[in-house]
Amino acid sequence: MKIYFLGTGTSQGIPVIGSHHSVCQSNDSRDKRLRVSVWLQVGESSIVIDCGPDFRQQMLTSKCQKVDAVLFTHEHSDHTAGLDDIRPFNFKQGDIPIFGHKRVLENLKKRFDYIFETENKYPGAPSVQINEVINNVPFLIEKLNVIPINVWHGNLQVFGYRIQDFAYLTDVKTIDIDEVAKLKGLKVLVINALREEPHHSHFSLQDALDFVTLVQPERAYFTHISHLLGFHEEVQKRLPQNVFLAYDNLEITI
Repeated sequence: MKIYFLGTGTSQGIPVIGSHHSVCQSNDSRDKRLRVSVWLQVGESSIVIDCGPDFRQQMLTSKCQKVDAVLFTHEHSDHTAGLDDIRPFNFKQGDIPIFGHKRVLENLKKRFDYIFETENKYPGAPSVQINEVINNVPFLIEKLNVIPINVWHGNLQVFGYRIQDFAYLTDVKTIDIDEVAKLKGLKVLVINALREEPHHSHFSLQDALDFVTLVQPERAYFTHISHLLGFHEEVQKRLPQNVFLAYDNLEITI
């Protein structure tokens, strides 16, 4: 399995528009973060988790040639606003399967009604195959078994996903112990770590470190990072040996 971090930033990205914060002014490429998304290559299967407003740029930079499915964690714009940009894949492949909670799919139907139109659909509009994700019900993408992980982003339900020995969770603040059990035996865990200070709907850095201690993956990578976390190089020096700050265009393998 290859994991390519398309984006590792929080909802505003880094640099933040108009910001004079020192991290936003950094010349280190690892401190420049597009909105959060990840691309998985498992055998012949190519899967993207979330497609935010930077999706087009991310696909061009990563040189992704096909998308077999898009998994959505939740409906917030930084995770969904790039849905229209699946069109080039439609032209090559046909309808693209998308997966998400029923609430998320209904939200997308309202915001991108022209994509889901069944009568008099505009020629050239994106086309999708809708697949509802239900908690505690694993599903297949081609031959890959996907396990949904139910977490909470403040009061909003969010899905993380486990595929083989890899799990991706973002926008997590709390998680029930029954869901933690689904994360045992991981080789790689990706989890959000927004900033040093506590936040009402995201893990702080310490929250994320505590969660890694609980789950005990072989390796952990932090994502959905804000400029308030600090400089990549400085934060990385303070992390345990098996914990890393992810950064845009980082590629790892399992």
